[in-house]
Amino acid sequence: MKRKVIIRGFLGFPLGVFIGYTITIVTSLIWGNGYYSPAVPDLVEACKNEINAVALQFVLSGILGAACAAGSAIWENENWSVFKQTILHFLLLSFSMLPIAYFTHWMAHSLMGVLSYFAIFAALYVIIWVIQYLTWKHNIQKINDEIRKDKKDSQL
Repeated sequence: MKRKVIIRGFLGFPLGVFIGYTITIVTSLIWGNGYYSPAVPDLVEACKNEINAVALQFVLSGILGAACAAGSAIWENENWSVFKQTILHFLLLSFSMLPIAYFTHWMAHSLMGVLSYFAIFAALYVIIWVIQYLTWKHNIQKINDEIRKDKKDSQL
């Protein structure tokens, strides 16, 4: 399990960077008026220049990707209940995502900014979790139906 977490973490780093840069490209296409904006202006200002901001965002996006990828191993521990897996996964993502979002200025630096960012994060987490749960439930039901059908066919 530890080896799987480490390997996924290393593979998740470049994936996090890729996703981070994809987001900057998409947001620049939408709001950039023909210009590429590799980091939010507040991050550039806090880092004193654009290259420092981009380097920080690169590293933090990679760390976020690594945490998300490594955290996916939580779902594979069959000795834990779905509730325990969900709580641990949610906490891991929260304690990874929220500080990174704060340091990269992806949220307003105020109590209301942090609370609203967390509320959006939690709502998206719940929506994704429910969709995943229903998908797996449906897939398991299809497998069980096939097993019942095969069992019935073999008894004939």
